[in-house]
Amino acid sequence: QVQLVESGGGLVQPGGSLRLSCDAFGFSMDYWNIGWFRQAPGKEREGVSCISTSDGNVDYTDSVKGRFTMSRDKNTVYLEMNSLKPEDTAVYYCARNFGTACRWPLERNSFGSWGHGTQVTVSS
Repeated sequence: QVQLVESGGGLVQPGGSLRLSCDAFGFSMDYWNIGWFRQAPGKEREGVSCISTSDGNVDYTDSVKGRFTMSRDKNTVYLEMNSLKPEDTAVYYCARNFGTACRWPLERNSFGSWGHGTQVTVSS
């Protein structure tokens, strides 16, 4: 059964760090682009980062560039989040997209096999 499972969320103070994980089951990440999305209360789900299957290139939305780092190790992707801000508070999801490269802006409808998400709260 194809499944993506996120973990690593929690409560952190502004300026702090968290590392999220997304584990894949039932398929190989070698053949899929993997994206991180987030959804804050009352807001649309937005693309945060994406790693392309063709060359491993990673792209980020402007608001997290220089603070977040996405990486992959076998069938797990990570999102290292540093210098966290209250506006980073959201439920974070990973999902997969079939293709050779991620296309920006990330279109939610082009991704599937969504995980249940992990809550990240940045607050003092």
